[in-house]
Amino acid sequence: MNAQTERFTIDGPVGAIEIAIDRPAGAPRGIALVAHPHPLFGGTLDNKVAQTLARAMVQLGYATVRSNFRGVGKTEGEHDEGIGEREDLKTVIAWMRRQPGWESLPLALAGFSFGTFVLSHVAKDLAAAGTPAQRLVFVGTAASNWDVANVPADTLVIHGEKDETVPLQSVFDWARGQSLPVVVIPGGEHFFHGLLPLLRQIVVDAWRH
Repeated sequence: MNAQTERFTIDGPVGAIEIAIDRPAGAPRGIALVAHPHPLFGGTLDNKVAQTLARAMVQLGYATVRSNFRGVGKTEGEHDEGIGEREDLKTVIAWMRRQPGWESLPLALAGFSFGTFVLSHVAKDLAAAGTPAQRLVFVGTAASNWDVANVPADTLVIHGEKDETVPLQSVFDWARGQSLPVVVIPGGEHFFHGLLPLLRQIVVDAWRH
């Protein structure tokens, strides 16, 4: 993402997991994990929306980790339809929580597209274990393609009005039963071309209120 981004691998359930870390200028107020879009359609931790979410979280003072899903970059293993990927993300979170100075910091989860599906189940598991995330940010929520789990009431859900991959209506249908607000970016499509600065600002502004 920038010259200060640290990239390396950690041990995961089926081999190495590639991660990238971006740190805020001062002591972090929290830690954040960003999950990228579908790996079989070109999704990686370097995806522009994933990078935008990471930038927003760093701006908010979070030490932010992006990880590659199975079979992407230096992450080993094969795509597992989001099942094994949940275990990988939980492994990354456990690693984050062991880092010096990070042990007691709150955890934020931010996902884009397929990443929202995986993170929704990770968040559900964390809550069931008594270690819930502080807050979630879902962008381009994959409600039309995957069984996205219900999320906490304060989850920030952002979607493009003209998303051609996940129709806005499917996100409304998913959110309606949870009485969950959806922030709609007019004219925005799935990858928010030309609108990434606005996306970043929406996340930052929402977090501060």
